[in-house]
Amino acid sequence: MSSERKVIITCAPTGAIHTPSMSPYLPVTPDEIAEAAIAAAEAGAAILHLHARDPDDGHPTQDPDVFRQFLPTIKNNTDAVINLTSGGAPHMTIEERLQPALQLKPEIASLNMGSMNFGLYPMLNRFKEFKYSWEYDYLDKSRDLVFKNTFADIEYILNSCSENKTRFEFECYDISHLYNLAHFLGRELVKPPLFVQSVMGILGGIGAHPDDLEHMNRTANRLLGDKYQWSVLGAGRNQMEIARQGASLGSHIRVGLEDSLWAGPGQLAESNAQQVKIVREILKNMELEIATPSEAREILSLKGADQVAF
Repeated sequence: MSSERKVIITCAPTGAIHTPSMSPYLPVTPDEIAEAAIAAAEAGAAILHLHARDPDDGHPTQDPDVFRQFLPTIKNNTDAVINLTSGGAPHMTIEERLQPALQLKPEIASLNMGSMNFGLYPMLNRFKEFKYSWEYDYLDKSRDLVFKNTFADIEYILNSCSENKTRFEFECYDISHLYNLAHFLGRELVKPPLFVQSVMGILGGIGAHPDDLEHMNRTANRLLGDKYQWSVLGAGRNQMEIARQGASLGSHIRVGLEDSLWAGPGQLAESNAQQVKIVREILKNMELEIATPSEAREILSLKGADQVAF
């Protein structure tokens, strides 16, 4: 991996893991998502990893028209790199998940690197009351749901977005996903620098123990050498400890209410910007500088904000 020490902070404001009843601070409507993203960028996030939600009840949606309700506002009010999900939510088809990245042609899009169990149902032990009828079933049905990302699915997304010159945030939830990425690198379907996001602590993927993160790092170094840029995210309460350890090992960092609702033990984060400020302080105490959006574009070899379709 490159020795570049400008640390890219990615913020994922809303995602598709948490449901609206879990936190009053989770952005749901297009205006809320735009406001949260802009504030996160002002706090120091160079990349904004964006999902959309139905404005009426907050369920995840990949309808490009919903994305169009907040993307221009974000683009016009910040220079941050806009990263659109191709993961959507685990129950969606690959064709449905692809549409925002395919139609809107972002600089970068996320790409899940392998099929996996994706267990959200343990959150039912903490959260008992829900405002919307879909929320309970959405969590409970994850007991018997495989998040499908086959080799054919991955290749389909790579080929579909190749003409758009969209690059990818390769989300690796387990060690096998690094091997999958190395496979596509060997076939020259992906090109360096690879932006590898190690996702730690999702039930069904690798854990969030320090040994797990070191194993991810060693394996990525062995398989990908100097052809990648490494970022880490910790799910839930693991968020800031993973950020701290990752930074010490040379990684970039991702935070946001998609990945964790918390600012500390038992303390809900009141905004995405709050989490960005916390991780920025961690980096400051480690004497590490954060990357600007223009520096992030250079580090990741992105095409530029003038070549997107929103």
